[in-house]
Order: sequence, then C-alpha cells, then structure tokens
Amino acid sequence: MIDLESAAREVVRLLDGVTEDQLDDPTPCAGTPVAALLDHLMGLSLAFTWAARKTTPPEGGPGPSASAERLDPQWRTLLPQRLDELVEAWRDPIAWEGMTEAGGVTMPAEEMGMVALDELVLHGWDLARATGQPFTCNPADTAAVLAFTSASAQPDQAASREGLFGPVVEVPEDAPAFDRALGFAGRDPAWTLKLA
Repeated sequence: MIDLESAAREVVRLLDGVTEDQLDDPTPCAGTPVAALLDHLMGLSLAFTWAARKTTPPEGGPGPSASAERLDPQWRTLLPQRLDELVEAWRDPIAWEGMTEAGGVTMPAEEMGMVALDELVLHGWDLARATGQPFTCNPADTAAVLAFTSASAQPDQAASREGLFGPVVEVPEDAPAFDRALGFAGRDPAWTLKLA
C-alpha cells in the first residue's frame, strides 16, 4: 500500500495558483490546455475512487476524455473534495486486493493504486509547469513513479503505454530521479510555457 495524500495535497496546493486567464494555456500534455487537464483530474479522481471501492461508475459519469468545455465551474471546490475521497478510498487495505477497473481498463488493484499515484504526480507536474508554479514530489512517490514509468518504457511494453504516455524523452542517466521519471513518461523535464 502507498499513501496518495502527499501527491493529492500537492495538486490541491497548485489550484490556488491557477488563474482564470490561464485556463486556455498549453500544458506539457500536447493538445491539452489547462482547463482540459483540470477536467481530467476531476474525472480521474472519481474513476480511481470507484476503482478503490470496486464500484461501478454511475450512469452519466465523466466522459472518456478530458474536455476544456466540460470543466465544472465549481472545480476549485469539487476537485479538493474528490481528491480527499480518493486518498481515503485507497487507505482501505481492501482497495489493494483483487482486481479492479478504471476507465475501461481492468488490472490487479495494487497496480491500479500505482497508476493512481502516477496520474496524480505527473499531472500535478503538468499543472505546475503550465501555470508557472514550483512542484514538489516526496522521495517515496518519486521512487514509485520512476519504477512505474521506467517499466512502461521497456520495448515489450510499447502496446500497453499507447495512449498512456508519449514517446520516451531522453534524459541523462545521472539526472535527478524525478527528471528520469518524467522522461520515461514522455515528458521533457525542461518544458516551459511559451505563449505566442
């Protein structure tokens, strides 16, 4: 079991630094503006909470892909609440047992918990970079995300990383662990916002 609280708290901290005029700005996720990234965080917080509880999403739940147009106007209030629920759901030891499903993908629950951490950390970094804020990831979460992204970067995992990560970005082997995790996840650690 891993605790998702540190990663979730970092995402919540970043929300105060997101201004309304940044919602259309690009993020390190190609083709995904800040508003769509926030919508994705809104959806994944629900999906991974349901996965922890082994419950079926209700009819009319979040759509399959992030959309800036679908971002709930109450996101500043709702997202922290949803992240709190996500953290609590994965603190139940039963959440880590058996098989579970999120976003149409079924896998062992212990792997799904790792995917949840990976999503929070990487999209937290995406949000921080897109909005010009510092990002912090604790050493335990960094190690877990590095293990996850480096495993997904192996040639025999090409099919399973399709749609999850972009092509691997080469990062020096002696770079910090978090930068290497980003590279394996298809992100350039040096990415900065460039507005026209």
